[in-house]
Amino acid sequence: MDTLAVSEKLFDTYESLEEVKHYYGLLAIYALVRCSQLGDNAKLQERCRKILNRFPDEIEHPHYNFPSYRIGGLAKAFALMTGLMPGIEAQVREYAEELLTAPRDRKGIVKMPGSGDADLIWIDAAMAVTPYLLFAGVSLNDQRYIDEAAKQTFLMIDEFIDPSNVLLHQCKNFLGPGLYSEDHWSRGNGWGYLALTELVQYLPQESPHRGKAEDYFKDLSNALLPYQSKRGLWRQEIPFEYSYEESSGTALILYGYGVGLRLGLLDKDIYRAPFQKGIHGLYQYGVNPDYSTELSCPGNLCPGEGDERGKVKAYVTLPLPYRNEHHSFGPFILAFTEAYAHGIRELNKDFITP
Repeated sequence: MDTLAVSEKLFDTYESLEEVKHYYGLLAIYALVRCSQLGDNAKLQERCRKILNRFPDEIEHPHYNFPSYRIGGLAKAFALMTGLMPGIEAQVREYAEELLTAPRDRKGIVKMPGSGDADLIWIDAAMAVTPYLLFAGVSLNDQRYIDEAAKQTFLMIDEFIDPSNVLLHQCKNFLGPGLYSEDHWSRGNGWGYLALTELVQYLPQESPHRGKAEDYFKDLSNALLPYQSKRGLWRQEIPFEYSYEESSGTALILYGYGVGLRLGLLDKDIYRAPFQKGIHGLYQYGVNPDYSTELSCPGNLCPGEGDERGKVKAYVTLPLPYRNEHHSFGPFILAFTEAYAHGIRELNKDFITP
C-alpha cells in the first residue's frame, strides 16, 4: 500500500481511539505534518492546521511536565518553521522563553518539575525540549533557543551514556542520589536519538554545534546497529537477546537512520540494508491490516518495586506491549514518512518496492 496513505491511516486509527494530545500525541501530529509536506498534500496540510488550531483553547489539558504542550509543542513550532502556520510567532516564543527558565539540575539539565533537590532527570525530556527549542530558534531567528536545544541534548547524552556499549540509560536519581536506572530501554534510546536526529537535520549549516551533533549522532547510530534483530526490529532492553522486540523504539531508530542516510552522514553501504530491513519488519510485524499497531510498550519510568526497580528485569517483564499503545503512532509515521523520502513508495507484507 502507498506509504504515505499508511501513515495517514495510522493517524486515523489513533484519532479514533482518544483525543490526540500529551507528548506522544504531539509527536504524532508532528509526524502527520511531515507526511503532508512530503506528499505536497494540500488537503492533509489543512487537516493539520485544523488539528493544531485546537491548541490551546479547544483542548482539555491534563497536567503537563512541559507547558509548551498546551499549544501543540514541537508540532506547533515545526508548523511555524515550515510555513504551515504563519502568525503564531508570539505563541511559540512565549513557551520557548518558559523552557529557558524551566527547573534544571546542578549540571543544567532540564529536570522533572516539582522534584526539588532530588534532581530527577530522564532522557524522555530530550524529545520535549530539543525539537521545540530548535524549531522555535530557527523560526524566530533566536540563537538562544538553538544554543539551548543543542546544550540540553549534549548534556543528556553525556549524562546517560553507558561507556561500555555507548547506549543510553533512561533516568537518574529516581532510585536514590546519583543512581541510574540499569536499562538500555528501546524507546528511551529512541528519545535521545530523536533529539540528535533533529539537530543534524535542522541546525543551520554554519552552526557551531553542528560538528558535535553529527559526531554524537554517528556514535549512537553505530552503537545501535549490532542489536537489530533478524526481523529488523530492536528489543525493549536493546542488548538483551531474550527481551521482546519493541516497535516504538525501533521506529524512532529507523527514522534517525533514514535521516542520516539522506543527509549523507551514514554510510549507505552499512546502513541502507538495515534501514530497509527495519522498515519492512516494522510494517510486517507492527502494523495490522486495519492499521492498528503492535509491539509498542506502554509508558514506563524506572519501573518495578524494591530491589528490582529500574533493573533490566523490570523493564522487560512489567511494561508489556499491547495493541494500539498510544506511543506507537508518532514514531511509526515518522519512520514511514522517512521511508517515503527514500523512494519506498509502497509497503508490502512480503517485500518493499523501492
